[in-house]
Amino acid sequence: MAITTPSREVRLARWGVALLFWLNGATYASLIPRYPELKQALDLSDTFWGLSIAVGPLGGLAAGLATAVLMRRFNSANVAVLSQVGAIVMINVVGNAPAAWVFAGGLFLMSAFDAVTDISMNAHGLRVQRGYGRSILNSFHAWWSIGAVCGGFLGSTAAQLGIPIWAQALVLSVLFLALDVACRRMLLDGPDREAPAHRHEEPPASRLIPGPVLVRLAALGVLAAAAGLIEDTAASWGAIYMDRAFVVVPFVAGMAFVALQGTQMLGRFMGDGLVDRFGPRGALVQGTVIAAVGMGLALTFPSAAGTIIGFACAGWGVATVIPSAMHAADELPGMRPGTGLTIVTWLLRLGFLAGPPLIGAIGDATSLRWALFAVPACAVVMLALNWSLRPLRLPRA
Repeated sequence: MAITTPSREVRLARWGVALLFWLNGATYASLIPRYPELKQALDLSDTFWGLSIAVGPLGGLAAGLATAVLMRRFNSANVAVLSQVGAIVMINVVGNAPAAWVFAGGLFLMSAFDAVTDISMNAHGLRVQRGYGRSILNSFHAWWSIGAVCGGFLGSTAAQLGIPIWAQALVLSVLFLALDVACRRMLLDGPDREAPAHRHEEPPASRLIPGPVLVRLAALGVLAAAAGLIEDTAASWGAIYMDRAFVVVPFVAGMAFVALQGTQMLGRFMGDGLVDRFGPRGALVQGTVIAAVGMGLALTFPSAAGTIIGFACAGWGVATVIPSAMHAADELPGMRPGTGLTIVTWLLRLGFLAGPPLIGAIGDATSLRWALFAVPACAVVMLALNWSLRPLRLPRA
């Protein structure tokens, strides 16, 4: 990737994409510290709580595959901003659900909007990255982590102060909607670029994906799904585990999620430099080892402080994995623009789908501590799939 001097429009768009990532992270994260209250109010067991959470990713799986078509027709910037509006509105439904089916339905719709936002804002970020001619995608995901940390702090503070969830959701949704509208003015206009300049391979006339590309897409999808499961575990179970296993105040219970997002943020700001210097595989290897060892020790020798540190190690471990998988998928030959990114992002959500019910079922059968050993197990899976980040070149016909 040749380094170029970005235009003023591209530099402004970089800040617009960063703001969009921040909003996407802060919106959902603002509710996560209130999960213990919501779980208690809905009177759900671990298994049924996990199943309720898992309904959300089904919305993402249902909506995500349509995103490539929407982007080609309406521009990734327009799609990202409008779908983010829907996700913001839905925090009022999820945060004030009077019954489990309303909670699950709100998560379904929120995740559907989120999936479309996720794919389209990453596509726009890759468009801006091409304008820079160097890796900047990790920094966008770092802004997502900053948003998640901010949202987590806001939710934790509101919980500690006893602010009703409905009031928190209403105030934040108004603020987030104003920022989302402002964001659109900063993004690039016009149709998205059809393909990276170096991609000379034309998609096959039949539009069938070549076999080697299918294998690579599957591997990248499992890699991203494993990282997604780790990331979601802190969101779905971190505060609940802290509240159940240790004597802590609500603010501290929310710090498991904040710790993961905080180190993930640092890892992503440093990630572009790590990827440029050591390659995406080198960045992944060091991160997954830290995640597996750190979280494994935290669960083997449980304490409140150790758990927070363990989730922090997990956050560092997954920092560059999802951006690297998305970039690798977007660079795969033999497909229409946006297709590889859409497919891998869709597969990523299988981790969000499988994680909550799996951990909930194991938690009910044994204990939540044993269930959380899924985190170091997923780190080992990511380590084994580091080969999928190698560039793929198809043989010429």
